[in-house]
Amino acid sequence: MNELKDITTMLTKFRDDRDWKQFHNPKDLSIALSIESSELAQEFLWKEHDNADKDKVKDELADVFSYAFYLAEYYNLDIKQIIKDKIEKNEVKYPVEKSKGNAKKYNELK
Repeated sequence: MNELKDITTMLTKFRDDRDWKQFHNPKDLSIALSIESSELAQEFLWKEHDNADKDKVKDELADVFSYAFYLAEYYNLDIKQIIKDKIEKNEVKYPVEKSKGNAKKYNELK
């Protein structure tokens, strides 16, 4: 079985066992994802990135992934496909010859 599908199955079982699907609408999942992303960022605030607590980073990153998987599941999106599609879009926006070693946004590349 597909590993991404396995993760989604585990997450939805966890959610459904607790009757939390009622709270998992796109708006609230999006807000939760944003909050968890902020909690991840907080692990790096005011310190060098090498000084972040790796266990806390791991926990917050798991929360970010979990809410993203829940949101993809809500819309019945294929996670692997949407990432592949986005990479293809970014390949057009960020051609290697213009963007290699450059952190500028696509509309600033020359």
